[in-house]
Amino acid sequence: MDAVSFADRSLSHAFALGARTHGASWVALSSHIRPGEQALTQVHEQGLRFGEHLRAHGIGPGDIVAVQLPAWIEWLIAAVGIAHAGAVLLPVVSIYGAKELRFILAQSGAKLIVTPDRWRKADYGQTLAEVGDLPALATHVMIGDPAPGTMSWDAMLAPIAIRPAATRSPDDLALLVYTSGTTADPKGVRHSARTILSEIDAVAWSRRDLEDEIAFCPWPPGHVAGALQLMRFLVTGTPVVMTDSWEPGEAAMLVEKYRIVSSSFTPFHLSGLLEAAERDGRDLSSLRSCMVGAAPVPPTLITRCSAHGLKTFRCYGSSEHPTVTTGHPDDMMEKRLTTEGLPMRGSEIGFVDDDGHRVADGDEGELVVRGPELFLGYLDEALNDAAFLPGGWFRTGDIGRLDADGFLMITDRKKDVIIRGGENISSREVEDLLFTHPDIAEASVVAAPDERMGEVVCAYVVPRSGASVDLESVRAHFAQAGIARQKTPEQLVVVADFPRNSTGKILKHELRAQARAAAGKAAA
Repeated sequence: MDAVSFADRSLSHAFALGARTHGASWVALSSHIRPGEQALTQVHEQGLRFGEHLRAHGIGPGDIVAVQLPAWIEWLIAAVGIAHAGAVLLPVVSIYGAKELRFILAQSGAKLIVTPDRWRKADYGQTLAEVGDLPALATHVMIGDPAPGTMSWDAMLAPIAIRPAATRSPDDLALLVYTSGTTADPKGVRHSARTILSEIDAVAWSRRDLEDEIAFCPWPPGHVAGALQLMRFLVTGTPVVMTDSWEPGEAAMLVEKYRIVSSSFTPFHLSGLLEAAERDGRDLSSLRSCMVGAAPVPPTLITRCSAHGLKTFRCYGSSEHPTVTTGHPDDMMEKRLTTEGLPMRGSEIGFVDDDGHRVADGDEGELVVRGPELFLGYLDEALNDAAFLPGGWFRTGDIGRLDADGFLMITDRKKDVIIRGGENISSREVEDLLFTHPDIAEASVVAAPDERMGEVVCAYVVPRSGASVDLESVRAHFAQAGIARQKTPEQLVVVADFPRNSTGKILKHELRAQARAAAGKAAA
């Protein structure tokens, strides 16, 4: 099926076609609370009932329905039902508390929300009570033991007459996902059925040589990576194994048990998976497509994967443009170590200077992207003018270039550039060298305010198990590597772990805040 015909439909149409064509395909959930396995046709049938009950509660085309669930089968059912009603799916990170939830629900104007009763330490009835008054939010559907004033999930799946799906254009808003919180203010990212299905189609094309693919999804569906992985099951029928909380030993067991063929990870996930496999003697050899991204990838991690027979490769994407480039297991090791791969089918990339003008071929610049899976724009329209250039090019905020073979190399993030004494220093370059220090397991570099230089390099590091790190050893390591002295960290903070979001991404804005606070105390 070609890309145009694949994307030229509504989500409800795509999900219905997926169920008819791949109804026997399955989803499996590994969970201490709601484990289970269902066929795609079962998921779709329940989703249609849920959609009709949404309609009975006044939910119609264009209305926003929030789903704050872990990676449960109920998330898939809700996605089908929301599309059937013509509504817009708003996936919410399951660990978000009242503060984050208040912002997202108020800005989006969500009319209905689906949550568990409790999960982990969260009491969702209490959390919604703490959110305060939300005039648009009329209904709270609760899975488990419904609290007073909420609707039972089971009641929303009761038998009901199924009508034709609500009519929606492929270009209507279908998915509203908030950026994952590595910046202080999450942004509402608007996607249509066309952009979502274009992404799913491009991913399917990139994996067309994988026979009998079984996918593993470690991503929470409140983030775009998890949401699209689960939607891919609904559309293409690719069997998927989910887990509702990340535990490396369980993940390694699932790869071995189900003979998982493909997955994507952050470096945080993948490093834990390898350590668990080595500790527990798990066989990871079925994992023929192992993508890693969403954070800087230490080259040592790629080489460690090779010892397990994993031809790990990198990718680049964002909530706004889910997959821009991807590597391939058959790429040369050098490409898999140092690049983010080649552009996905249909995606275009370019590089511009601070004024938005194209830089010379091979020069570094801010990466700009466009293509069929690019989002429609932010919910807060005031953000769009700065985000786009003429011609529909999206400014990613990342700095990079193409190598001689057309592979993408990301060298830094614009806001992560450290301006020391008027000279730009790449935090990514410093991090890459810190990764090679024998006693450092993880590193993240930010700018620290400095009265004399304006900014200096501040490195936050997690030592390897049993090792210790100090500033002198780091300075000696940089001197031995022949790196310019001004790029050598001038401040070192040793931590047990980093502040992270629920996918394992390091929250650099929190590290910057810590560095500013430390500088303020020193100056006082």
